[in-house]
Amino acid sequence: MSKKVLITETILRDAHQSQAATRMTTEQMLPVLEDLDKVGYYSLEAWGGATFDSCLRFLNEDPWDRLRTLKAHTNTPLQMLLRGQNLLGYKHYSDDVVEKFVEASIKNGIKVIRVFDALNDVRNLATAMKAIKKYGGICEATICYTTSPVHTNEYFVQLAKQLEELGADNICIKDMANLLLPYTAYELVKAMKAVLKPETKIHLHTHNTTGTGDMVNLKAIEAGCDIVDTAISALGNGTSQPATEPLVATLQGTEYDTGIDIAKLIPITDHFKKVASDLEASGSLNPNVRKVDVNTLVYQVPGGMLSNLMNQLKQQGKLDKLEECLAEVPNVRKDCGYPPLVTPSSQIVGTQAVLNVLSGERYKMVTKEFKGLLKGEYGQLPAQPDPEVFKKVVGDEPVITCRPADLIEPEYEKFKEEIKEYYTQEEDVLSYALFNQVAINFFKYRLAKNKGVDKDLAEKNGNKVYPV
Repeated sequence: MSKKVLITETILRDAHQSQAATRMTTEQMLPVLEDLDKVGYYSLEAWGGATFDSCLRFLNEDPWDRLRTLKAHTNTPLQMLLRGQNLLGYKHYSDDVVEKFVEASIKNGIKVIRVFDALNDVRNLATAMKAIKKYGGICEATICYTTSPVHTNEYFVQLAKQLEELGADNICIKDMANLLLPYTAYELVKAMKAVLKPETKIHLHTHNTTGTGDMVNLKAIEAGCDIVDTAISALGNGTSQPATEPLVATLQGTEYDTGIDIAKLIPITDHFKKVASDLEASGSLNPNVRKVDVNTLVYQVPGGMLSNLMNQLKQQGKLDKLEECLAEVPNVRKDCGYPPLVTPSSQIVGTQAVLNVLSGERYKMVTKEFKGLLKGEYGQLPAQPDPEVFKKVVGDEPVITCRPADLIEPEYEKFKEEIKEYYTQEEDVLSYALFNQVAINFFKYRLAKNKGVDKDLAEKNGNKVYPV
C-alpha cells in the first residue's frame, strides 16, 4: 500500500531564521509565492518563531501585514511556530492575550499552528491548544526532542498520547539541535504510531547541523512518519532543515512518493540562491552555518544558541573561551534538571554557562532568568535540579508549583489602553504585548512613514507643530 509523504516547506521561516538571523524581507519572498503555492506542499511554514520580532526590530515591517500578504498570494495552508504560553516572546503571557493572539493569527491567514513549550510542560500548551481548536486551526502539538537520562522514547510516547488527548490533530517531533539519530527516529515514530489514533499525523522537524538530517527523515518515513520539514536547497542543510529537492528525488517512484514535480522547484531554488547571496553580502548569512558541526552531538547546542554564545564572548573579548563555555553547557543543563535547549531555555542555560566560565566560580553570578528557571517561573523542569546548586541560587525563596500563567491577571485591555495613541488595528495591541518598546519604535516609524510626521521631534520642540 502506497503512503504518500507530505512535505512542509520552511524556506519562508525557519530556513532563514536558522541561517540568516531571520532577515529575509517580504519583498524577497513575493516573486515566488505563486510558484511555491503550485508545488503541492502540505503547508508553507511562513510565520511565527523569530519572524515577528525581526520584522518589528530590524526590517521595519508589520508582521501582520506580512502574514496578510502571504495569504493573499497562496492557497497552500500557512503554518506558524508558537511558543505556547510565551507566544512569540520570552516570558509567559496571560490567558486572554494568548487566546487573542491565536484568534488573530488564524483570522489573518494561519491554518496550521505548531505549538511547543521549552520544558515540554503540557500545562503551558493547554490554553493555546484550546484556542487553536476554537478558532478553526490545525493544532500541531509539539514534543521538544532532547537526550538525557529522563528523556527516553517511553517519555516521548507518553507525552504524545497526552497531547493527543488534549486535542492535537498532529504531533510534531521537534529536533531543534539535530540530536535525533536515524535508528532512534525509526523506533520513536514506530512506538508513537502504535499508541496514537490512525488519523493523528506525526510531523518530524529536524535540522542538518550534525549531517544526519536526511537519514533521520528517511528512517522516520520508513517507520510511518506522515509529514517532514525540508528547506529549498538555497537555504537548506547546515543549521537549516535538510534540503527539499534531494528528498523529493529520493522518494520518487517509491511507495512514499511525495507527488511533487522536482521541475517546479528549480525556479524557486534559482530565486532563493539570489536571495541567499544578498543575505550573505549584507552580513546576515555566515557561510559557516552551512557546514556540518559534530560538536552539536556532544554539547547539544542548536545553531542559534551557538551564535548567541559567540556574540556574548566576542563582546567581552573572550572568544578564546568558547570551547570551555560549550563544555560547560551540558553541566549547567544537568544542574537545572535537563531542560531541552530551545527558546528561551537555550538562552538561559547558555548565558549561565558563560557566566560560570568567565567568573571563575560556578554560580557565583546568576541571571534572574536562571534563578527563575529553577524557581518554576517557566514551568516544571523535566528532572529535579541539583540540590546544592538549587540551594546556592534560590536559597529559601518561594518556588512556583502551579502553572505559571495562573499567577498572571488578564492583560489585554491594559495593553490596549497603553498604546491608544498609536492604535490602528487590534493586532497592534498584540505586537505591543509581545515586544513593548520595539513595537512602540515601529509604531513611530509607521506614523512618520504614513503621515510624514516625526512625532518625537515635534514633541521635543514642544509646540505640537509636526515637521513634515
